[in-house]
Order: sequence, then C-alpha cells, then structure tokens
Amino acid sequence: MYQPMVVGTGLTAWTLLKQTMDTQTAAFEKSPEIVSDVEYFAENIGNVETAEDLVSDYRLMKVALGAFSLDDDIHNKFFVQNILEQGVEADDALANRMADNRYVEITEAFGFGDLEVPNTKDPEFANQIIDAFNERQFEAAVGNMDQSLRLALNAERELAKIANDDVSENTMWYSILGSEPLRSVFETALGLPDSFGSLDIDRQVDELRKRTESFMGDSEIAQFSDPAAIEKLNQRYLLMAQIDTFQVQSSGQIALQLLQF
Repeated sequence: MYQPMVVGTGLTAWTLLKQTMDTQTAAFEKSPEIVSDVEYFAENIGNVETAEDLVSDYRLMKVALGAFSLDDDIHNKFFVQNILEQGVEADDALANRMADNRYVEITEAFGFGDLEVPNTKDPEFANQIIDAFNERQFEAAVGNMDQSLRLALNAERELAKIANDDVSENTMWYSILGSEPLRSVFETALGLPDSFGSLDIDRQVDELRKRTESFMGDSEIAQFSDPAAIEKLNQRYLLMAQIDTFQVQSSGQIALQLLQF
C-alpha cells in the first residue's frame, strides 16, 4: 500500500503535506488493497438489508467502519450490530449513550434502526461511504507516520462540519468534547492540563470558551466555518504538540545522562 510522504515534523511537515495532498491522496487511492476494498463494497452493499447482513460480511464491515474511523471495532460484531439496530431516534439508544459521537454518525448513515428502507438501497450511498473511507484511511496512513498530522487533518473536516451545524453553541462544544481527536487538538492547542477531563462537563465548556476567545479573539464555534480559523487553530496545535514532544524527549535524554553517572 502507498505510504504517505511526511517530511520533518510539526508545522514544516504540515505545510509540505498540504502542498502535496492532491497527488498523495490520488496515489493512495490507487493502492491495490484500497481499490479491492472499495470495489467490493460498491458491488455488494446494495444487497445489505439489515445490520446483521452488514456485520456478517467482514469486507463490507471493514469499509463501513473505516469510513468513520471505527476500524478497531472490526471484531466487535455483536456490539456494532446492536448499535446499528437501535438507531438514534430513541434517547436511550446505545449510540446516543456512547461518549464517542462517531457511533451516532455511522448509525444515522446506514439507517437500519430508524428507516423502513435502509440507506444501503440508495444508489448514491456506496459512493458516499467510499469517499469517507478513502479520506479516513489516508489520514490513518499519515497517522502511522505522525499522529499529530492525522489529528490536524481530522480537525479540518470535523470542526467545519460542527461549525455549520444548526444546533446551539453548547451542543457544538459538547460534540467537540465527545470527539477524542477534536478534544485532543483543543486541549493541546490551548495548553490545558491532563486533569482537565476530570472537570464537570459544563466547567470544561466554560474553560474551553474562555481560552478559545483568548487565543482566537472569539469564543464561538461558528468561527470555524472559516478555513482560516481552523488553520490558525491547527498551526497552534502542531506547534504545541511539537513543544510537548521536545520536552518529553529532552526529559528522557536528561534521565539517560543521569543514569550514566
């Protein structure tokens, strides 16, 4: 499989990755493994009528989960089937009770629990899932080289989506806190301590809003409908992540030197 080219670290690596993104993603999507996966999905997903049908086919499930960065659930067939079958309309549905909002997204996308006819029967459905699969698998491949770049790529897509959603400001912040990748970007960019997650959820939102306003000049998530705002946040995140890495490496070097005496 094509391995993305990542040169340097931090902002340098980010700039070069963005400059070569179109070329690299095109090469990645031509990888034999990716081509085989998406062709199989396109040919067979229309035959799927239930969540059980989906989880019973490993190759279909691989693309379905990969399209939502839920690859680690590939062997949790019963769990995935249960999530999908319950839908999202009921407040106590399993997807709604999960802290990770990706489960709501995949459940809504397939529609097994809420629609009389699932979205797998929509002629456009396969292409939508394949596009998401290609995008997220490329991000995962970048993450194998540099995890901070993967989180920045995810933030570009997911933060813009939240910012354009027609929900309350607090709901937008809850969505960010419910997304481990986005939470990580904000916490690192804004210099929040490891203990931040132990605070009451409303206190977390208040602190995030205060620190976002201090850095961005605006506390509202709607500002991230502008790509320039996301880029500013990402650059801050990558810089802080690089500083954190340097500090850890420096501490390790000091400890090693002490052991030599």
